[in-house]
Amino acid sequence: KYLQQAMTLCTKLVQWLTVAALFLAVWCSLVAEVLPIKVSHQLYEVILHSPVYLLICFGCYALSVVGYRVMTFNDCETASRELMQEIQQAKKDLASKGIKL
Repeated sequence: KYLQQAMTLCTKLVQWLTVAALFLAVWCSLVAEVLPIKVSHQLYEVILHSPVYLLICFGCYALSVVGYRVMTFNDCETASRELMQEIQQAKKDLASKGIKL
């Protein structure tokens, strides 16, 4: 319950940084061979390059989230009409003061 409450207080940035710090700690310990875990040469190469792979995956995830949010962005027709009215009023006000646009 405490972890769930703490996670609701965390921002997404804190969550991402926490996961990145945990990954980095495990990755550094594996690359520096601090942990007594024997891995094959092929697996070591994958572990060695995994931050680059994860950075590429994160970039793809970020692009897909931005694309999805752009596709599902709601149109605000009433706000658009209000803004156009304000623009027309501002143009009239500037025209009355002698400023030409």
